Amino acid sequence: MSRVITHNSEMTHQGREIPENTTQEGDQMRKRTTKQFVAALIGSAALLLAACGGGDGGSSGGGDGDEGKPVIGGSISVGLEAEATGLRPWEDSCSAPCYTIMTTVFDKLMEGSSEGGYAPFLAESLEPNAELTEWTLKLREGIKFHNGVDVTSQTLVDMFEIQKTGAASAAVITSNGLTSVEVVDDLTVVYKLSKAYASFPADLERAPLGMVFEPAAAAADSEGFSRAPVGTGPFTMQTRDPDNQTVVVKNADYWREDADGNKLPYLDQVTFRPIPDEGTRLDSVASGTVNLAQTLRQATIRDARATAGVTTVEFQGNNTGGGFFNTKKAPYDDVRVRMGLNMANNQEAVIVALGGEGISAAATQWFSPDSPWYSEKAAAAYPKYDIAAATAKLKEYIDDPARSDGKPVGSNIAVTLSCPPDPTLIAAMQVVSEGWKATGLVDVELTQFDQATHINNGIQDNTAAHCWRWGGEGDPQAGIAGFLADPAKAVGNFTNWEGESAAVAIAAKEEAGKTIDPAVRKAAFETVMIEMNNNAVTWYSGHTATAFITQPTIKGLTSWTLPSGVRGVGLPGGEGRIWGVWVAAS
Repeated sequence: MSRVITHNSEMTHQGREIPENTTQEGDQMRKRTTKQFVAALIGSAALLLAACGGGDGGSSGGGDGDEGKPVIGGSISVGLEAEATGLRPWEDSCSAPCYTIMTTVFDKLMEGSSEGGYAPFLAESLEPNAELTEWTLKLREGIKFHNGVDVTSQTLVDMFEIQKTGAASAAVITSNGLTSVEVVDDLTVVYKLSKAYASFPADLERAPLGMVFEPAAAAADSEGFSRAPVGTGPFTMQTRDPDNQTVVVKNADYWREDADGNKLPYLDQVTFRPIPDEGTRLDSVASGTVNLAQTLRQATIRDARATAGVTTVEFQGNNTGGGFFNTKKAPYDDVRVRMGLNMANNQEAVIVALGGEGISAAATQWFSPDSPWYSEKAAAAYPKYDIAAATAKLKEYIDDPARSDGKPVGSNIAVTLSCPPDPTLIAAMQVVSEGWKATGLVDVELTQFDQATHINNGIQDNTAAHCWRWGGEGDPQAGIAGFLADPAKAVGNFTNWEGESAAVAIAAKEEAGKTIDPAVRKAAFETVMIEMNNNAVTWYSGHTATAFITQPTIKGLTSWTLPSGVRGVGLPGGEGRIWGVWVAAS
């Protein structure tokens, strides 16, 4: 379970404020059982994921007892860690900055819940058959796109025709086995899959399949749609000037209200500004250039805690820093090399370089220790830092006449390590590089690309050793399914890990998708994590805390709710739900 912590720099560490419904009950609150977690995922014993509140409205946004009543109106500016590569849910790779923008323009069919798992959002209900091969979804009545077009079951069918060939969505479809979307009535469709897939609700919470876009506008001009997207969301696009600013304005016809009957969203306008430099982004909040900013860097969280006049709203969950090896490229195609490099990775030193000392714990898997999916066996299987053992493992490879890189016996291994040019990431990669070079058997070239290029390099297999973040707050099957999909058909398998060495993990992934039994699923995910560690296809630094740094007047970041009235998941992985934000009087 994730932890949301609000920290005001004027408080002492012991005086850190813990918002309602988060971690006041300590381990008893955090150590949820897997059974409880999966029960939340499927919604009920009848497997019905339905909106409890019904109707078209629902409560949301700020206004809990600590924050006071929401203020209607006003404008804010949001500092993002990078520019979104595009705003087409089916096509463009999307990380935290992209999601923060896109959730203002698009509604998702499902959304994350603080109770665990997923609940209906633009959908009214989602119900599987007994075999988990068909999922029947009912839409809410009376929803319209920004251009006035009605949202109906045919909308989802027409979206699927576009999604089948989208760069992002086609990979998800390959992973989950989705074969068709069929109309039942004006507001109901059936998603039909070629196999049992228990985690389908998770796919409807992510952009590629879950964000509802106007298909006619998308089909007419895909590139133009990225600049002027048409969704059903709480804001509409006013201007899109990539690498400068993106401005959205209030959708006066949005379908939601809060518990007091106030129309959502509260704000009139939001301006998103990409500010790649971490220090500049923090300074921008402190100076009032922007009202809030996201960060996925531990050093920035540390600095923000010490900055007067700002508040940090921190989120710690299943988000793990580290990287991966392209297992189709020599020398990373040999497990001896991957294992040796893993053993030469000084996690604690990397965490210090990232500024995460006292914030992040060393990671051994995608799941944090307070997650119901965490595995002690996987933790034990993770390669331990040991330069002598790393040297011995690498020497086996360089002294092998059949070494895969074709170099002469005894010559050093050449490694290319790539990461975006953020100062803390550069410092961390230098620590990783020095660890590898300490074996005396590895030559390292460090490369840096902006975040959008770095992500696209990962998708397009233009990689060697590539820094990355793993995991998330959703059901593990969604991420694991893509990670272990056929690399020829799915971009999610960044490592290109397949064949005999991956067979056990792939079989476990398939088993997890066929059942809702919590014990079976936990055992399957444990097997996947163990096999990943045994084959050293990834390496880890620490579990990543993310945060929004805000001016004190910014409210509602974590108190937003679902249409049912249940509180949402908060700020997973640095993804903001800005439609719940409002500005209090100074």
